[in-house]
Parts: sequence; structure tokens; C-alpha cells
Amino acid sequence: MKICIFGSGAIGGYLGVRLHQAGADVSLVARGAHLTAMRENGVKLIVGEEETVVHPRCTDNAAELGPQDYVIIGLKAHSVPSVVNAIQPLLGKDTAVVTAVNGIPYWYFYKNGGEFEGRVLDTVDPGGIQWNGLSPERAIGCVVYPATEVVEPGVIQHIYGDKFSLGEPDGSQSDRVKKLSAAMEAGGLRAPVLDRIRDEIWLKLWGNLCFNPISALTHATLDVICSDPETRAVAKSMMLEAKEIGDRLGVHFRVDVERRINGAGAVGAHKTSMLQDLERGRPMEIDALLSVVQEMGRMVGVATPTIDVVLALVRQRGEIADCYTRPQRASSEAAPAVAAQ
Repeated sequence: MKICIFGSGAIGGYLGVRLHQAGADVSLVARGAHLTAMRENGVKLIVGEEETVVHPRCTDNAAELGPQDYVIIGLKAHSVPSVVNAIQPLLGKDTAVVTAVNGIPYWYFYKNGGEFEGRVLDTVDPGGIQWNGLSPERAIGCVVYPATEVVEPGVIQHIYGDKFSLGEPDGSQSDRVKKLSAAMEAGGLRAPVLDRIRDEIWLKLWGNLCFNPISALTHATLDVICSDPETRAVAKSMMLEAKEIGDRLGVHFRVDVERRINGAGAVGAHKTSMLQDLERGRPMEIDALLSVVQEMGRMVGVATPTIDVVLALVRQRGEIADCYTRPQRASSEAAPAVAAQ
């Protein structure tokens, strides 16, 4: 099984080590000092007191690798459109593209049925770059739950979690998704194959869309956001707006709002990924976590007043910190797209 992980930072590197241990032919695409360290010393994974070093193929040029069975995209969502061309040499006739990316993926309205079938979401896929360049037929959904960190170039610290939920856009139990699940589980991960992957995407997004921007604006950790009555109320208002959107799109939320907030608060004094990116001067995942929910709300006719206010504030916060660039929109009314052959 040939697997390329495109974007082999904290999560991608963690996956790479585990899949390499399972016997897959793994290649990692990375850059900079992290790539140099992995080439020279291998990839070190620290889990508790245990350290593992593996030596997969590492490169910054996907053209060296040739077609793969699976390409796992481990980048931040806003970075994906810019690398679609670089991914092309990895795509053979039957290559699957696994979107291990936060937020709503580019293929969301592929084989979901309903009035929005084939719709391109402009906020996450401006101009249909991913839809046409990667094609939705290749897509396998992946919801990432582990927390990991690159503590120094080539060294990845596992913090918690080992679950990567997988699912085909049409809900089928295809051979390709079952084989990927088996490979991941052979590497010590949990990789359930779900028949409603969009429900799982929304369950994670439901918290990310409120806790991430609130934390970036206030610099508060999850326990503070969830225990303070005022910020908890803001988060709840955003989640209820999002739930109405999800309900109209046929999403099933298996937990209620209060339980979801309490679960986040129980994580403790944890900085969200958006706050960490802001503090480190990195681009924040605003569009895939927040702008897209606003866009979907307008599609289904649901007002999002609290989301609108928080989105405006966190966008400006990102622009002032040089951590957000407004993407160029191809059209305010995205038309159904035809996938590239």
C-alpha cells in the first residue's frame, strides 16, 4: 500500500509513523527545517515515555514519488488550494484523497443528495480549485481527533487521542476505505468507518466554530470559555445557529449543546489551535471553521447574527496580526462544478 502524507507536520507526521509501523510504503511531503531533520535523523514520535524513530521517504517534491494508492492531506485547510497542482503527480487512476483537514471539506456536497448536490463552497474552495483539481470522486472523509505537536524539527509529541474517523461521501463501505481503516488500525490507531461522515464532521466543527475564534479574541483557554457565563452564552448562541443550519442540511447531532460545551470545558486549560496559530504568527483557520458556516447559513436561509459578529471580529484580529488573508472569491454564487477527468 503506497501512502503519501502531504503536509507532514504534527498530525501528518504522527500518522506517517503509525502507518510506517503497520508496514505501509509511506512517503512524507514536508518542508524547511522539519524536512531536513526527518531526512537526516528519521521521524521521532514521543508517546508518554516511549520514543519511536522511523525512516520513511521524505521530500519536498511530490513529483519524485509517483502515483499513490492514498494521498492523505494533513495541511491546514486554508493551505490546500495552493498545493493542488503540486499534488497532481501523486494521482493515479484509482488514487484516493483523504481529507484529514479541519472544518467543512471541499467535497461536502458530493453525493449527499438534495438541492445542493454538486455545490462548490466558495469560502473553502474558491473557484472550485480542489473540486476540479482533486475531484470529489477521489475523496474519503477523515475527522481528526488526536492532539500532537512538533516540539522540534523531526520530533513529534503525542498529547492525547488516537481516533481518525473515516467515511465515504456516499456512506458506502467501499474496499478502499476499509483497507485504509485496516492499515491505520494495524498501526495502533482507531479508524472507524462511518456511514454518515458528515455528522462527525459537524460534531467536531460545532465546537471549533465557536471556541476557536472566542479563544483567539480573548486568549482564554477552553475551561475559562466554557465556565464563564458570558463567553459560554456566546458559544451556545453560535452553536444553536449552526445547529439550525445543520438540521436543514440533514445533519444528525448525537449530543446536545450543553453536553458539547461541557465536554470541551472538561479538556481543561487547553489553548485552541486558532489561539496557538495567532500566538505563533501563523495563518488561522477562519474560513474552514467559521466563514463556511455563514455561507451555508445563507444557502439554507438561516440567519447567523452571532456568528457574523464573531467572524467579523476574528477576521480583523487576524488581519491586524497578519494571520489572515481574505481569499479571492471567484463568485458570490458558486455554480455546480464538473469534476476534472
